[in-house]
Amino acid sequence: MKKNKETKFIFITGGVTSSLGKGIVGASLGVILKSKGLKVTLQKFDPYLNVDPGTMNPYQHGEVFVTEDGCETDLDLGHYERFIDENLSRINNITSGMIYSEVLAKERRGDYLGNTVQIIPHVTNEIKNHIVAARNQNDFDVIITEIGGTIGDIESLPFLEAIRQFQFENKENCIHIHLTLVPYLNSSGEFKTKPTQHSVKELRAIGIQTDVIVCRSSKIFPQEIKQKIALFCDVKTDDVIMCPDAKSIYEVPIYLKNEAIDTVVLQKLGLSQSNSNLVEWENYINIIYQKNKPEVNIGLVGKYTALSDSYLSVTEALKHAAAANKCDCKITWINSETLHQSDGSKKLEECDSILIPGGFGDRGIAGKLIAAQYARETNIPYLGLCLGMHIAAIEFARNILNLEDAHSTEFNPNCNDPIIDFLPNQKQLSEKGGTMRLGAYPCVIEQNSKLFSIYKQKEISERHRHRYEFNNAYKALFEDNGIKFSGNSPDGKLVEVIELTNHPWFIACQFHPEFKSRPYKAHPLFFDFIKQTLELTSS
Repeated sequence: MKKNKETKFIFITGGVTSSLGKGIVGASLGVILKSKGLKVTLQKFDPYLNVDPGTMNPYQHGEVFVTEDGCETDLDLGHYERFIDENLSRINNITSGMIYSEVLAKERRGDYLGNTVQIIPHVTNEIKNHIVAARNQNDFDVIITEIGGTIGDIESLPFLEAIRQFQFENKENCIHIHLTLVPYLNSSGEFKTKPTQHSVKELRAIGIQTDVIVCRSSKIFPQEIKQKIALFCDVKTDDVIMCPDAKSIYEVPIYLKNEAIDTVVLQKLGLSQSNSNLVEWENYINIIYQKNKPEVNIGLVGKYTALSDSYLSVTEALKHAAAANKCDCKITWINSETLHQSDGSKKLEECDSILIPGGFGDRGIAGKLIAAQYARETNIPYLGLCLGMHIAAIEFARNILNLEDAHSTEFNPNCNDPIIDFLPNQKQLSEKGGTMRLGAYPCVIEQNSKLFSIYKQKEISERHRHRYEFNNAYKALFEDNGIKFSGNSPDGKLVEVIELTNHPWFIACQFHPEFKSRPYKAHPLFFDFIKQTLELTSS
């Protein structure tokens, strides 16, 4: 494709209400543009003052996504990676906390030569530096930048001012996409455009004229609504893109493509048009909507089950693996705090397999131990992720090795048998933010193991987020009683994966494989977990 050599920038803002799906729209646009042969990346600028979401409550912010280089990021980075099938880095997720930290560090060093440090120009300049940092790192054709929050939020103002300045400085290479809500009032049977009009007016008041308006709605609205929005918001009718609710987020690229968003965007950016190929996406959608498929029921046992976003990458990885196995995946959410020894099995009996995801803190640990014991004793598949591995090891130590006080020092620092203990370099740390073992690390696989039959590789690389590990002092005792340490760090000092030798499928890993799953590239561990579950339910 013949292209302008200059990088193009697309800024996505949101109005009317939060949680409209700016991240999904941006990721979907990235999919479409990538399918046209363009080199695309995405950024997320979050206005909160936390340096990163690593210490934030999952109930407030959803899961923490971890990049290859060990950055704890917003969950939208997970959507970006899954959609455009590219590994992102810390340069792709910026927060107000990061920006202010950098500005204050520069002030302390004297970089500003004694000038008064202000929001404009110092903070906005730092934001603009991050806008182009991805371009400097790689030769991208298009960089899509999502501005978190909603127009009108005071926290977002420095970011909005920065992109206003940036557009003025790069007039030929920038466009603004604004995502709004077009509500449907059942009482009057009408779609209402006034919220969109007011949202665009808010943007104009700070000097930003939107180029494309993407309208979320509960259902398809008529052409007249597009024409009305175009008239009042000073855009062409073709620049108003409808995005109704979809059954699956993976339908959104197809919806937007059918609305010709790529034609509009490429024309405004001065890029030549070419055909796109979304065959893989269409095939994936066809599979997940195929009727009369067998179904597996996965019991996901955690303490944040009231909010599925807390385990978003896990649930998406399960869906990817189910599609790859041509089956449906029902997820039964089980709050580990409600599992008790007396009646725990009743809640678990309907599950075909058990998955315990990562987490921190001692709340709900007893229920997770009950779930791991149930999976081990009933021979149903068990997949433990990070904390899920710790749980499997503690349960085995207590009930098979008869180490009654076996525990993790995270939950009981004075236990007699610390099966799980601090990583050696973690013991002296006093700060929690950004200090864990984070990002991609290699894992060497034992060839005579179920793990090797799954990965079919001697060495793999997976992402981590933990500060506790299996205590090697107990390794020989575990091996003598049926545990295989099938994955270890290259130097053999850190246990990465354990599996039960006398169980059909019982695997627990220290890493987080869910972060590397893709819609039509299911992660090997999740694929085999669903495959084994399906075979057991079919037999």
